[in-house]
Amino acid sequence: MKIITVDKNEAGQRLDKLLMKQLNKAPKSFIYKMLRKKNIILNGKKADGSEKTQLNDEIKLFLSEETILNFSETYHTTKVEHDFTVVYEDENILVVNKPAGLLSQKAGKDDISLVEHIISYLLTTKQITEDELQFFKPGICNRLDRNTSGLVAAGKTLLGLQTLSELFRERTLDKYYLCIVKGSIKESQKIAGYLVKDEAANKVTVTEEFTEGSEPIKTEYEPLNYNENYTLLKVKLITGKTHQIRAHLSSIGHPVIGDGKYGSKKNNAELRKTFQLQHQLLHSYELVFPKMEGEFKQLSGKVLRASLPDYFIRIQKEVLGL
Repeated sequence: MKIITVDKNEAGQRLDKLLMKQLNKAPKSFIYKMLRKKNIILNGKKADGSEKTQLNDEIKLFLSEETILNFSETYHTTKVEHDFTVVYEDENILVVNKPAGLLSQKAGKDDISLVEHIISYLLTTKQITEDELQFFKPGICNRLDRNTSGLVAAGKTLLGLQTLSELFRERTLDKYYLCIVKGSIKESQKIAGYLVKDEAANKVTVTEEFTEGSEPIKTEYEPLNYNENYTLLKVKLITGKTHQIRAHLSSIGHPVIGDGKYGSKKNNAELRKTFQLQHQLLHSYELVFPKMEGEFKQLSGKVLRASLPDYFIRIQKEVLGL
């Protein structure tokens, strides 16, 4: 027999979902059969799996140790030396400044991503244990391209993950980026268009008119400084689609410098030679939280900013005199 006491990162889930994490190699049919036969009970009573678990609920599994072992696959953590700066942290969430070159999430089985860096950080600082990771894994709530630096928000607890995910999904959390683009932009503007993904090429196309399969996008930008050749932009991401900022700005003739996918090959070659710039100069700079109450009231209206990478500051100084 095994007794599970529901903790804060398991509470609020359906019982069947929680059991599928505990017995992650077991067929769903087996779990529902054990519930029907009362070999798995909740707080001493028969359950059907649809119940929402509460903190400190007691789940009893009247199963042999061999059965539990055969149906449970242990999650193994790949520990790494975390490569990010903590911008904000509380009991539920962690906001970090991701360096360019680090994946936000795994693209392949053997990849090491920001998620692994965050989990390693939480293990090292004893905020989570290996045992707890078997049933709840902290996760990120916004993704940046590998070569885009800046703010990424993660949920350390289930409540943190759910709350942050809702803010990003409902677009109530404002996201601002800094970038240097080719050409001179003198006025703030809000632009709209339609984006079409080419999954095979991992590239998108932006058009002014709707086409089959396209998605509407909206982007705002404000020039902070400019000259004849370059502009430092503060960009507000209103919708959040794949490569949106890079493709949208390129579509109006102002590609982000260093962008090998949507930028100017000639200009990129010059920047690579002069500054060794190998990727787009795009930085997730600022997050502005909406009014919040309850457990997250300390985040109400809070503004978080991520410092610029040294190479961004150096290039900005050289090309714009800042």
